[in-house]
Amino acid sequence: MLYFNGSDVKNIGKYLSLYEENGESVSFKDVLEHPELFTKCETDVPNLGIVKKPHWIKFKIVNNSDEDRLIVDLSHPNIAEVKFYSIINSEIDSVGYNLKQGYSDRKYSHQFYLFDLQLKKGESAVCYMKLQSETQVIVPLSIHTPAGLFDFLQKEDVLSAIYIGLMLSLVLYNAFLYVATGEKHYLTYVNYIFWVFVAQMAVLGLFERVFPIRSEWLSARLLTFSGAMSGIGAILFVKSFLHTSVEAKGFNKLLNVFLLGYFFAIVLLIIGYIIPAYRIVNLVAGGGAAIVLIFAFELSRRKYSQTKFFLFAWCIFLISVLVYVLKDYGVLPTNVFTARSVQIGSVIEALLLSFALADKINTYRKEMLELQVRELAISQENEKLIREQNVILEQKVRERTEELQESNKSLSLTLSNLKDAQAQLVESEKMASLGQLTAGVAHEINNPINFVTSNVSPLRRDVNILWDIIDQVEMIALNNDLQPAEKQEKIQNIKNINDVDYLKSEINFLLKGIQEGAERTAEIVRSLRIFSRIDEDTLKRADLNECLDSTLVILNPMTKERIKILKKYHSIPMVECYAGKLNQVFMNILSNAIYAVEKKFNGKIGGEIKIETKLNDDLSKVIISIMDNGTGIPPEVIGRIFEPFFTTKDVGEGTGLGMSIAYKTIERHNGKIGLQSTVGEGTTFEIHLPIKQ
Repeated sequence: MLYFNGSDVKNIGKYLSLYEENGESVSFKDVLEHPELFTKCETDVPNLGIVKKPHWIKFKIVNNSDEDRLIVDLSHPNIAEVKFYSIINSEIDSVGYNLKQGYSDRKYSHQFYLFDLQLKKGESAVCYMKLQSETQVIVPLSIHTPAGLFDFLQKEDVLSAIYIGLMLSLVLYNAFLYVATGEKHYLTYVNYIFWVFVAQMAVLGLFERVFPIRSEWLSARLLTFSGAMSGIGAILFVKSFLHTSVEAKGFNKLLNVFLLGYFFAIVLLIIGYIIPAYRIVNLVAGGGAAIVLIFAFELSRRKYSQTKFFLFAWCIFLISVLVYVLKDYGVLPTNVFTARSVQIGSVIEALLLSFALADKINTYRKEMLELQVRELAISQENEKLIREQNVILEQKVRERTEELQESNKSLSLTLSNLKDAQAQLVESEKMASLGQLTAGVAHEINNPINFVTSNVSPLRRDVNILWDIIDQVEMIALNNDLQPAEKQEKIQNIKNINDVDYLKSEINFLLKGIQEGAERTAEIVRSLRIFSRIDEDTLKRADLNECLDSTLVILNPMTKERIKILKKYHSIPMVECYAGKLNQVFMNILSNAIYAVEKKFNGKIGGEIKIETKLNDDLSKVIISIMDNGTGIPPEVIGRIFEPFFTTKDVGEGTGLGMSIAYKTIERHNGKIGLQSTVGEGTTFEIHLPIKQ
């Protein structure tokens, strides 16, 4: 029995009872009549394995809180079908969802399965859940209040957004390097990390939120297909990066066998054998990863220094997968780190592989430069020899005519070789100039990436310390000769020695630096893309008050307690719009307001931003006003505020695209945006948007 006291309860696996159908269809009535079918679960997060038979889950809950509505959260987006039953005061209620439905068809438009539990204080409920899927089923079940659910989902979305931003930055950055340099290694690398990104998007259940699929056939196969494609991309990258066709022909043939395994799994997936395809992909992925790791160790030991980056990246990713698997089987606790370990590992792996590529290409260029230097030295030596021979020949021309003729033949051949060498040097110089040009163009995007790369080394060090702490704690926990008090004392000593609190704060600081670098890169790429491409989103009805609130939540770290936010929201109808684009407009205007206030008050108290929403006189438009008491805008600058690439901020603090994009977005909505500003007093932006397009 679970007693809910008002605080969210995460991973209630030990309060659950489980039952697996034995092949015959079982109805809810049958389940109610045979409670002996259920067995108690012993883990916080049950792992039901890869089975096609339906599973039933049962738990009892008593609401001892002041909330009249609780929410049951199943944080696994890839279960094919979920049906939830609740019995309250002898009344049965049920609701069911499946993957062929869009998220918008659910009560809560989110990738997680969320169910309401209308339970007053002191009431109890018996809940049943029927699960059916064709992939591995993990059951992270939690109970939330509405406010707690909002906080939980917000944190999950922020972590997903960070991961998406980092991976997209790496994909776009290396795609740019491929276009600039023409190195095929970058192409195979971009293909690999793209499919890893797609696979993780499928694991996180984010595709429906970006691309409404609404296809049961595609939804059931997306996870396995993306996993197979990421495996194919990994093999192609390994073959290219390690030159297996030349350095290890036997290993190259073995990789081809794994490729055939992935293609066979895709064929099975297409014709409908989903579970066998899923098992084959997991089997091939595990075997292929182990083989690649062994070969990379051997190659690194022999001669290739650049494989050390590759080897370390591969080890990091495999460790992250191992952490995720151990979490699923209850060996490690379920927390933010273990639940997101694969995403963390894939980002670190992508970064390290990018470094490995750069190191490999630098090695090639260094070898080419050394070859050119040797050829130039030989050329100069030949020229010196020719001069000496000419002097000798001029002195002895009459006496050694026959020898001179032989020398002339040799000289002709040498001159021919010199011309060839000269042509090669000219071509090499052209390539060097192209490389310098490429480096200059890449510098703009490379700057923010340095935020990320500079924090990788200390972050790796801190993570290694954490692994050491985990190993020591595990040894203490498994030592049956120690009493619980002794174990607790030893664990506390380990935490004191390693200063775990400082380690946490340092990791958070490093992650913040990585996040800022990634966000800066994403801002440059996203701003340029939005400015130059036609928006393909569809119109949807949105509550602009909620849009403003969500934007303020995102900007909260910038305002903190220094700036007071005053909101005056009137009752306004839903507006037909491109909600995502309007959020960007609000964010751009609010960011500029925060910048102006910070610049005026310089971190002191007194800054204010006022936001007001209301209807116009004929009730056909919504008016949004955003006012600040910042530095204001000089009159000679106001006319240029909406020009592309114009900014009043210092170098490196703004791209100059924010207000231009805001103007075009409002214009696309058939609306108007204007501003009034007084230097030293503040600025007011006013947006008029029609309710219907």
